[in-house]
Amino acid sequence: MDGGKNPGKFFGTRNNKIYMDLKLIIREHALQFLPAKSLFKFRGVCRDWKLMISTPFFAHNQSLSFSSVSGLFLQTSGGQPTFISLDPEACGVPDPSLKFLPVPVDIVASSNGLLCCQAQTGDKAYYICNPATMQWKKLPKPTMEHGHEPAVVLIFKPSLLNFVAEYKLICGFRSVDMDDATEFEIYSSKDESWKVSGEMNYAAKKLIPKSGVSINDVAYWQTCYGGILAFDLTKDRSQLIHGCHSTNGTLGEMNGKLCTAFTFGHTLTVSVISNIYSNTMQMSSQARLWDDKVRVPLSNEVLDGNLYDQFPVLYAGSEAVFLFSGQCIYRVDLKTKEVKFVVEASRFDRRAIPYVNSLVAL
Repeated sequence: MDGGKNPGKFFGTRNNKIYMDLKLIIREHALQFLPAKSLFKFRGVCRDWKLMISTPFFAHNQSLSFSSVSGLFLQTSGGQPTFISLDPEACGVPDPSLKFLPVPVDIVASSNGLLCCQAQTGDKAYYICNPATMQWKKLPKPTMEHGHEPAVVLIFKPSLLNFVAEYKLICGFRSVDMDDATEFEIYSSKDESWKVSGEMNYAAKKLIPKSGVSINDVAYWQTCYGGILAFDLTKDRSQLIHGCHSTNGTLGEMNGKLCTAFTFGHTLTVSVISNIYSNTMQMSSQARLWDDKVRVPLSNEVLDGNLYDQFPVLYAGSEAVFLFSGQCIYRVDLKTKEVKFVVEASRFDRRAIPYVNSLVAL
């Protein structure tokens, strides 16, 4: 016996135990909260991590745990898409131009790690894909003709019980039979079929492509005449919402509610819908439809010297807004109101598609 004369042996054993416990904690409780690109890197740490990260169970847990917007897909009309990562070291996709798809496509919508794309030529087929894993699925041909620029919303909510993504695709399109009417057709991945809604809306006139968002099974689109068209999947009903919309703004979700973000002069404004029923009240009613939640002053550097131009807002969420000015993309932190330069982006169609770097399986 050493009579306590060799304490290093005891401390070494204790440190090894702490190290082993830390490895277990990271593997079992932390990895699932990381974006896909980081996880692909961490497969090289050791054999155990590689095997675990490669399992369908882990991919499912990661799709439930990681939901932060990782970047924006940008695209010119008829061109190849590009991906702007908010953290290039941690978030990214192996093929931003989506050449793994069988045909050139336009990205038209996204939801929680999935992209909806439409073929640029031929039958204009729809594709659902995960650009992180390069898995994809071609959807069957719709029942109706959706026109040259369909307004599409993709709804996908990760579910604890479903290891394979179940999603819905809602398309608002100009009616062929009824002048100035907007019709709706819905694809369900569960049923693997399209269904034409019995609802028609005569007030919206024309929807803006790539402007759609979904909140609580309601799809929203900007219209070309300043309103917002809402289509409730559960009730199969539509409604035109007035006010608080400009051509340079965008729709988004803030803490579970519909929001709209736009710039005017020196100010970025984010407004949240507060009482949708005031849309149908008498004109004398004092009920407000929109509440201004955040106002952020913009510097001359961000404005690029053009004080009275309206700059496109690319994305609006609970934590941040992204806007485009002077061939640059900026991130606006809605809590601190700090404005940071992200990247130069000289050419795209002024509509961005947000993307979550998820391992969700198709």
